[in-house]
Amino acid sequence: METSITGVGVGITDRFRTVAEEKSTRIETLASRAQRLDVKVTHRAYHNGRMDDETVELTLTGKGPIVRAEATDGDKFVALDLAVDKLAEQLRRAKDKRVDARNHPRGAKLDKGTGSLAGIDVEPASVEVLRAVATGEIPIIGETADDEEYTPVVIRTKEFGAEWMTVEEAVDRMELVGHDFFLFINARTDHPSVVYRRKGWDYGVISLTAAAPPEAELAS
Repeated sequence: METSITGVGVGITDRFRTVAEEKSTRIETLASRAQRLDVKVTHRAYHNGRMDDETVELTLTGKGPIVRAEATDGDKFVALDLAVDKLAEQLRRAKDKRVDARNHPRGAKLDKGTGSLAGIDVEPASVEVLRAVATGEIPIIGETADDEEYTPVVIRTKEFGAEWMTVEEAVDRMELVGHDFFLFINARTDHPSVVYRRKGWDYGVISLTAAAPPEAELAS
């Protein structure tokens, strides 16, 4: 497996490179189909008295979904250890989930004819929350939040390319990236949707089903 190590705002020493390459062998044993591990170290300096920190991001690519994990600490070696532990846990959970699904099929069952998924709660998105975000009642700020006026609710924005997939595929991707939710477009309905983790192995799905944008409805 190829390993690539880059630094943003910080130099990559030979010692760190050696440790990172040694850690990559642990990941390779858990993901035999992996072809490349990208290690990105980002140094962040703060001007409000907060101590600088280092964020290590790991991205595993190969024959299968992309798997990501990251961790932050004042010491980049500690951040590396934490990120590797997270990535290893995500790979183990995904493997256990696949084995459990093969040996004990239960819970959510996909109806291939209708695309519905029994055993997963489906509920509409909250209109109140969407309206609050749209009207600015819940402020949305970018990555320069340290220089902005403090607000009790902070929503950081990120943009990703839309991906069409089934609910089951979205659940698998969520487990691999180690998040509690995953945004996607349902391949069977073309509706923007999000899967999220509940308790244990239970999941939920929220979908947007607007027939037309507000401007189109007002014009009609």
